[in-house]
This record gives sequence, structure tokens and C-alpha cells, in this order.
Amino acid sequence: MINKSFKIEGMTCASCARAVERVTGKLDGVSKASVNLATEKLTLEYDESKITEEVIKNAVDKAGYKAITETVSKTLNIEGMTCASCARAVERVTGKLDGVSSASVNLATEKLSISYEPSKLRISDIKKVVEKAGYKVVDEETIIDIDKDSRAREQRSLWVRFLVSLIATVPLLYISMGHMVGMPLPKFIDPMMKPAAFAIAQLVLTIPVVVVGYRYYIVGFKTLFKGSPNMDSLIAIGTSAAFIYGIFALIQILRGDSSYAMELYFESAAVILTLITLGKYFETVSKGKTSEAIKKLMGLAPKTATIIKDDREIEISIDEVEVGDVIVVKPGEKMPVDGIVVSGVTSVDESMLTGESIPVEKHTGDTVIGASINKNGSIHYKATRVGKDTALAQIIKLVEDAQGSKAPIAKLADIISGYFVPIVIVLAVLSGLAWYLVGGESITFALTIFISVLVIACPCALGLATPTAIMVGTGKGAENGVLIKSGEALEIAHTIDTVVLDKTGTITEGKPKVTDIITADNITEKQLLSLSASAEKGSEHPLGEAIVEYAETMGIQTEKASEFKAIPGHGIEVTINGQLILLGNRKLMIDRNISLRKLEESSDRLANEGKTPMYIAIDNSLAGIIAVADTVKNTSKRAIDSLHNMGIKVAMITGDNERTAQAIARQVGIDQVLSEVLPEDKANEIKKLQSEGKKVAMVGDGINDAPALAQANIGIAIGSGTDVAMESADIVLMRSDLMDVPTAIQLSRSTIRNIKQNLFWAFAYNTIGIPIAMGILYIFGGPLLNPMFAGAAMSLSSVSVVTNALRLKRFKAAK
Repeated sequence: MINKSFKIEGMTCASCARAVERVTGKLDGVSKASVNLATEKLTLEYDESKITEEVIKNAVDKAGYKAITETVSKTLNIEGMTCASCARAVERVTGKLDGVSSASVNLATEKLSISYEPSKLRISDIKKVVEKAGYKVVDEETIIDIDKDSRAREQRSLWVRFLVSLIATVPLLYISMGHMVGMPLPKFIDPMMKPAAFAIAQLVLTIPVVVVGYRYYIVGFKTLFKGSPNMDSLIAIGTSAAFIYGIFALIQILRGDSSYAMELYFESAAVILTLITLGKYFETVSKGKTSEAIKKLMGLAPKTATIIKDDREIEISIDEVEVGDVIVVKPGEKMPVDGIVVSGVTSVDESMLTGESIPVEKHTGDTVIGASINKNGSIHYKATRVGKDTALAQIIKLVEDAQGSKAPIAKLADIISGYFVPIVIVLAVLSGLAWYLVGGESITFALTIFISVLVIACPCALGLATPTAIMVGTGKGAENGVLIKSGEALEIAHTIDTVVLDKTGTITEGKPKVTDIITADNITEKQLLSLSASAEKGSEHPLGEAIVEYAETMGIQTEKASEFKAIPGHGIEVTINGQLILLGNRKLMIDRNISLRKLEESSDRLANEGKTPMYIAIDNSLAGIIAVADTVKNTSKRAIDSLHNMGIKVAMITGDNERTAQAIARQVGIDQVLSEVLPEDKANEIKKLQSEGKKVAMVGDGINDAPALAQANIGIAIGSGTDVAMESADIVLMRSDLMDVPTAIQLSRSTIRNIKQNLFWAFAYNTIGIPIAMGILYIFGGPLLNPMFAGAAMSLSSVSVVTNALRLKRFKAAK
């Protein structure tokens, strides 16, 4: 018997809970079923030999609900990984654990993202298997915490190890190879006169290099003996073989066979270790640079806040700020957390978060974002979101999740890196034996082949090709106000060929304004506006609000209205001073048999200009038209032109009538208009485009856009939009600027191109390098690869991949 919990979706009352208990309790093998409605959890006690999870889920599904296995997602810091094989080993051992639904390692950030069932597994169990595989779980985290000191310590350690190795290796190279090119050697270590001293001097100089490179041996042999060899294993085996053969040669020299003086391999071991340590140093420095975007974001928030307590200003740590605290911010200071202004007027620089360079005016009731800079006024504001709930913390979390995710393009590299090292070891052994047994070459020649194959192979380049580019790409996006939620979204975005833009709030400002007032006989514009504003005072419709707002700015007095009645989809009916006022669309006038003939020409002209005519009738006689229009954003046309230049078609989706929609489309250069689309049908329109074989990105900002954002290949939410829209989207634009749409797609294209370059280099390097190391050129009369050059090439391959990824930092946003 086992106990297991399931999350149940779709329950709304106690009857639902009872129904779930009943259907699961009846199942053969279930001895106990209990549902907690408050937590929406079903706890079962059942016999695994009689019933499976799938049967339980199907039973709940048939009852009209959904059972989801309760999982917890954690991010763990892994120490000791040096290459893609290490990452694959950690994924393999954790993925095998019972209760783990997914395990993914990002080598660039050195983090394991794992989803597991807490009822079956504890963090301590995960730590045990990771440690058993030869690595270490340092700490557990859900929000990024980049340890600068740790990274700096690692860089210092590698640099010191490199310097010590270099100090020993330079004289070692001079002693071992200088005489070959005519360089003089002191007589006491001349190989012709004192072969033993010659060999001992090399051994003495090699030992410090081996000692400072001890980690390669500890990690390399540990993982080898545990059955999951990595790049360190290749280095450890290769340099150990060279070192041990050198000691064997020294023993032979001491026994009197001076011919071995020319077959010492100490310099190969030392040079390989020195070059690889230098490569590791450059790699660590470069990897540190890939996460600079996150460091910048984390450095934005101030460390302290000044709050008002008992009528006094008190400075406290930002961690101590609570929701409801009133915070004082003076000119030049940063906002510690998110909140609402309660007193004072100022302008705030939000450019570090939104990229918007113009300061935003803030008055009482306006929201402020944590980490934005107060420019010129002193304000008091009430904290509404603190800690991990602030906009900045959410952005950091979102960027971190994206950097920790894997793009589908990385799957092949992941699979190959899992088998790479064992295959290389086998190839090294077989090629060494083949040259010795079949080729009839000497043991020294075979050893050269063996060491060269081990040392030239580089699983690191494969493992770093994708995550480093994704880290830099998503970080660069965050700097430009484009938040890409995952590696998958980043990859799919580069295939987009059609962008669908929601009209209201995306292409347009989303704030209708009065543009024209046309009157019939016997009424002035002022009287018509006064009556209309008086009628719309009780309305919550955006067009009605536009009329009221315009009347207020014109200083027009409104009158008291009575018997207000809203007519959905048509307009309103209201009585003012005993007169029956009708205000609404054409349908309302036609339903009431009111003739529109005298203003027909004007209404057609207004509609052709993209304006919405609102008809006003007094006592069933047409009195005039007030035209309302939603103005197009300044950057909309420029953004659409940029998308056209990238070869992308642009469609507009709107609930407006065809004539108004076409007028807006003409202004901004839209290719395809999807008009009179009800909110619930937006997702179906996206489906239709997809059925034509198009890769569609949907850009929207409202709750009614959420299903369409989810349906599209890529959903892009405008930053001023709703939380629901942002939740459904794959990419979030922090500004309400459509220019960020081409920026997002261009960034995706640049990143994927960079990843392809990295993967090509990593595959090409290993595909060409390993056969050369095996002696393929030598067969055709070419040179034999020296193990020292193999080590240098291996170090260069990892550094070149990371350096190529860093080129993305030069990416410029669309303008």
C-alpha cells in the first residue's frame, strides 16, 4: 500500500469533492480516498500492484475533473561539473529517481532544475545521488543568487594555478626540447652526457604542474570509476599515461639504457595541464560575462528604505519593508519596492526597467515601480508589493528561468555528450593498439596517438554551445525591455512569418478621443456636447468616457439625467429635462426608426477616416453626431515597416467594423485585416492562419487576448497589458512600444544563428580533430599530431564557443 496526493482541478464546492472521493474510492485497489477542498488535494491509499496512476487520473477525468500529480520544482546549485558529460551524468542519475518528472542541467549556470513528487522524494535524496555521482549540491534556490565572490575566487584560483604551471613548464620545455633546435643546455643536464640528470630535472619540474592540477585527477578518476566519465577523465587518463611512461623511461635510464632519454613524456603532461588550466580560466571569465544582465538587474534595487513609523522617518533594510508601509523617497533616490503614491508630485525615471528614456509624471494614486529613480520631487507612497513579488524580482526570476531553460536545438548535443567521453576513451585505446599491433609502430608512437585522442576531444564545446548563447540572448533582451520566458520561445520566434496585432491598445493608444462634432438643425455643438456628456455620465463604456472627458476639458456644464438605461451592443437611453435622449450606434437609430438621411454623408466620411460615429437623437429626432477615434501610436507604422523589411506579414485583428478597421490598416500599412472578430473568436482566427501553414506570433494586451496568445506559436504581451495576458505570453514587452516586436524577433534570429555557429564549430572541431589525433594524416604521409598541440586546440575550442556567444552582447534593438 502507498499513500499519494493528487492536485484536483475543476472543483468548486463540497459536492465536487464528494464526487471525486466517490469515483476514486470505488476503484479496485483503493482502500482510502480523501479530498481536501480548501487545498484542492486528493489523498489516496492504494495497492500499486492492482491499480496505476493512469487509471486513477482517467476515473477523475470521467467525473469531470482533472487529477494532476503534485510536483515541486526546485533549482539546485551543482559544484564540480566541468563539461557537458558532467551535466549529462547529473541529469541521468537524478532523472532515474522515482518521483522525478524532469531533470535539466544548465552547464553555463551550473544549475539543476528538477521537478519531483514531494510525496516520493526529498531534497536530501536528490543530494545523495548527485554526490554519489561525484558532484556536490551547494545550496537550494528558487530565485537567482549569483555569488560574485565564489566566481571571483574560482577565477583567482585558476589564474594562480596557471602561473605556477607556467613557471614550471617554460624551463621544462627548454630542457626537453631546446637542444633539438640548437639551444645550449648546461652540461650537468645534457642528455648525451648526463641522461639521468636530464630526466630527473624534467620530473622535478613536472611534479608542481601535476600537483596544482590535482582537481583534474580527483574529479576525472572519481567520475570514471563511477561509470560516468567526463572531460576531466580524458585529461586525467592522458596526462597520467604520459607521466607514468616518463617515470618508466626514467627507471630504464637509471638502469643504464640511455636511449630512453629521448622518449620522456613529462613535457607533454605539463604543457597539456598548463594550457587546459589557461583555457579553463578564460572560459570562467567568459561564462561570468554571460550573466552580466542579471547582475545589472540585481544591482538596481536599493539596499535600504526610509519609512514613516510613529510620525518619524526610519531607515530600514529593504528586506524589512512590509506591504502597507508608507515610504519616503527624496529627489535622486531609488524606489525601494512597488507601490502607490499617497502624497506629493514628481517625475520618475523608469528607463532601467522599461527602456523608456522620458521620465514619467507621478501624482497621488499613480503606481511606482521598485528600483526606478525619483527625479525631482519628494513623495510618500504606500508599499503594495515587496520581496519576490516586486516587478523587478519577477523580471529577474523570469530572466533566470529563461537562462536555465533548454532550447529544442540543444537536444542533439545533449544526447551526443552523454556518450561522447566513453566513445573517445574506446577510440583512444583502439587507435593506440592498432598502430602498435597492426601498424608495427613503437610503444612511444602508440602512446602519442593514445594521449592525443584523449586530449583533443572536447565535450565542453558541445555542452556550452547552446546555454551560453541563450544566457546572453535573454539577458540582452532584458536590457532592451524584451523578456523572453524560455529557450524554446527564443528558438520558435526566429521561424515567425506572420505577426497578428490586436488593434486596441496595441496599434492604437487604447484611449478613445473625441475628434468631430456634427450637428443637425436647431442645436449648437456646445448644447449637443452638454447633452451627450450628461447622458454618458452614468456609462462605463470607453467611448462614453471619452465624451465626458472631452466635455470636462472644454469646461462644459453637465445636467442631471434620470431613467438611465444601457442597451448592450447599441448604446444608451436617458431622460434629461423631460427630453428623451438616445445615444449610440447606427443599429440603435434604425431600431427606433430614426432617419439618418440628413447626416448620412458625414457619417460615411467619418467611418472612412477610421472614426466611430456616435448618433444622438432628441425625442426620436436626429440631433447630431459625435465622432470618437482611438489614435494610432507614434511607433506603430515604423514597427510594421520594420517587420515588412524582415520578410514578415502583418495582420490586424479587431472587433471594429470593416470600414473603420480598413482605415486604421491603411494608416499603418497592415497586410491583412481580420475585422468584426468577437473576443472569444480571436483564437480561432489564429488557428485558421496556422492551418495555412503560417508560423504566427500574436501581440496583444487584454484579458480577451489571452486565449489567442496561448494559441499562437509565440504569444507576445505588451507591457502595459493585464497580468492574464502576460501569463499566457511567451514574450513580454515591458514598454507599450510596438518597435520591441521586431527587436524580439531579430534577437531570436541572432541568437539561433549564434547557437548554430557554436554547434557547427563544436561538431566540426571534434569530427576533424579526433581523426587527425588518431593519425589519419600520418597514414597519407602527413605529420603526427603532438599531444601538446592537441591540448591547446581543446582549450581553444571551449573558449571560442563562449567568446562567440558573447558577440551577442553587441546586438542593437530595432529602431
